[in-house]
Amino acid sequence: MTERLHIVLAQLNQRVGDLVGNADAMLARRAEAAAMGADLIAFPEMQLIGYPAEDLIEKPALCERAAEQLARMAAATADGGPAMLVGTLHKDDAGTLYNAYALLDQGRVAALRLKHELPNYGTFDEKRYFRPGPMPDPISFRGAKIGLPICEDVWWPHVCAHLKAQGADFFIVPNGSPYEIDKDDYRASKVAGARVAETGLGFAYLNRVGGQDELVFDGASFVLNPDGRLVHQLADWEEDLRLTIWEKGSAGWHCLPGQITPLEANPGDVWHAMMIGLRDYVNRNGFPGVVLGMSGGIDSAICAAIAVDALGADRVWCVMLPSQYTSSESLEDASEAARMLGCRIDTVPIAPAVDAYGAMLGDLFADKPVDITEENLQSRIRGVTLMALSNKFGHMLMTTGNKSEMSVGYATIYGDMAGGYNPIKDAYKMTVFTLARWRNAHKPRLGLGPDGPVMPERIITKPPSAELRPDQKDSDSLPDYPILDAILAALVEEEASVDEIAARGFDRAVVARIERLLNLAEYKRRQAPPGVKLGKRNFGRDRRYPITNAFRTA
Repeated sequence: MTERLHIVLAQLNQRVGDLVGNADAMLARRAEAAAMGADLIAFPEMQLIGYPAEDLIEKPALCERAAEQLARMAAATADGGPAMLVGTLHKDDAGTLYNAYALLDQGRVAALRLKHELPNYGTFDEKRYFRPGPMPDPISFRGAKIGLPICEDVWWPHVCAHLKAQGADFFIVPNGSPYEIDKDDYRASKVAGARVAETGLGFAYLNRVGGQDELVFDGASFVLNPDGRLVHQLADWEEDLRLTIWEKGSAGWHCLPGQITPLEANPGDVWHAMMIGLRDYVNRNGFPGVVLGMSGGIDSAICAAIAVDALGADRVWCVMLPSQYTSSESLEDASEAARMLGCRIDTVPIAPAVDAYGAMLGDLFADKPVDITEENLQSRIRGVTLMALSNKFGHMLMTTGNKSEMSVGYATIYGDMAGGYNPIKDAYKMTVFTLARWRNAHKPRLGLGPDGPVMPERIITKPPSAELRPDQKDSDSLPDYPILDAILAALVEEEASVDEIAARGFDRAVVARIERLLNLAEYKRRQAPPGVKLGKRNFGRDRRYPITNAFRTA
């Protein structure tokens, strides 16, 4: 009986629907694992298909081609090299689909295990596509019985308890677990730690990295020994291959200690999430770079910095679009921020277009006072101008509205909401301030931008303003951001009622007004571009409200 196993954990990115590319990448990593002396290489959940594949799962051709690629990879293991554990989908003879994990060894699919617990909350819709598999038994591999619970299977105790009862020696757990703030500690202590304490078995947690539309995956794979001790920690946010050595002793199987790679602390982890999400979205959709409106305010400045860190300064194009209300300070700050980042900036004054629209609509507007209509026209003129540059030169237009604005509808549909992606869509305004200060003091580990500060201090300290009318400040019509963000977090993240929030010391009338604005802006959010999910409930996959909705808690 084998008393030692060399298992490589392959923490990889993946591209949804790129079956050949994903298979080729796994085979290439298998060759690297062979050079490391591996008996087995394990890959994350749905590594062959890409996760989440959404309604692509329902295409018969996807299932057929996935089976072909799985067979190709299985055939490669006939060379006597490492076996492979591959996340894929499986269609049975009745046409039922399952989320599956396959052992490929000695030229064939040697074993197949099916996901039992299907998540159907937040960002997950697995019950839409898959049938739950039966309670899984361990696989036998070279003298060991390995339990293979898949992702959600370990968030509850019964699957691991069943595997232990069926003789499992340790667990390898493939995951497609999206990033959320503070989720690392929860995974390790509340989920993996609990299963280890309950079963007394070692636990290898394997997660993917990279962005997929709104979701971004942080990796941060790890191994816990039967005593709960952390013996391997892989990096977050980047691909990694880690050789783990498992030995059987008198007390059973355990993993020899290895490297503990430090993880990014908050808010550096948030910055990496936004940066990686934007990078993969832009690159995988074939854009040469991004273009964005540079206002001289904190939101556009931080988005420019994220883009430079993600893509490099040569792929980021900032455009200043001043109106008669744009201050000289904003012009100076926008120009200086672009200089500090090392990226291109151009200026396109919008006054001629504003005058033209005024002339066009003058007769119809003659007996109406100037109001928000004229403010929104400025924003829409900027959107049209930036989209023209995007169309002409191919750069993706990046939007720059934060979650506080998107919550209460302080964004112009077909104006500053026009674009392809928004890296700060799930960041409240106070989070934006925190991130700006952090980035001015730190260069992100994986960032391509410059060392040192990336925006003038005045951008961070001056009162926020849309500059669409004389002397405008955000605080003219909204509570100060520390108050607004606390109310919004309670309404959005907690689903708290107006009375519950007022009981915490907030003015009830203010809370009721913010709830009303939140509900009224739903139609705008439905038409907003995607952006990186950071918290528990983003506007998109997590929070799905009807546009036509009369319910209020006030």
